[in-house]
Amino acid sequence: MSQFTRSFALLAAILLMAPGALFAGPPHITTPEGLLFSSLNRERASQGLPALQWDDALASAARQHAVRMAQLDQMSHQLPGEPNLLARASEAGARFSVIAENVAIGPDPAVIHTMWMHSPGHRANILSPQLSAVGIAVVQGNSGLFAAQDFSQKVVTSNPDQQVQQVVSLLVARGLQATAANDAGASCDVNHKFAPTSAATLVRYETPNLDKLPDVLDQQLQTRKFRAATVAACTANSAPGFSRFRVAVLLF
Repeated sequence: MSQFTRSFALLAAILLMAPGALFAGPPHITTPEGLLFSSLNRERASQGLPALQWDDALASAARQHAVRMAQLDQMSHQLPGEPNLLARASEAGARFSVIAENVAIGPDPAVIHTMWMHSPGHRANILSPQLSAVGIAVVQGNSGLFAAQDFSQKVVTSNPDQQVQQVVSLLVARGLQATAANDAGASCDVNHKFAPTSAATLVRYETPNLDKLPDVLDQQLQTRKFRAATVAACTANSAPGFSRFRVAVLLF
């Protein structure tokens, strides 16, 4: 039997054995993926950590990798001719500020989970407070079950107007009169020089999380010198898959 025929037969068997893994949403608790998902969240709950949310894009990236590991009968974070984790997750549609992965070969999900929990690096991923999402795939291979857990700190994408309004709402909650900047280009241009005055301060920052104000801006607000602000969303440079927001806030 040729390598192509073996690979095709293995993939066909995977599709027949685990059709539920190909559909969107968290896996059923009785599937291998569902057992690993519930096990890791049980560990997190025991440590007072929030549960990881299921992410379909990460699950797709994990499945592609698990299938390839099973085809080659080899465990690795990057197989010959395969993109790395960042590229796999990005191509699957994931957007994140942190990314991590666990892989394993084992006879069943319970043993795989136990192996991960007894490995410092794998355990750290499962219990990391910096991670918020996970996608899991388990594929039967010649040597056992090949499992992949792809983790991330998920970033919800938004357009510039939505980014501005999110920051404006935070500033309004702090008692400022905040609006969108009339000239976002000028606010975002690092070479643009504002006329120096004692009444205005420009704060530029980058963040993966628009749910809170950064320390550099909070420190300015604590001086209580400012009553109003204008906000602009700027273009941030980032690697594929990694999402960061660049913001300019003029306080006056």
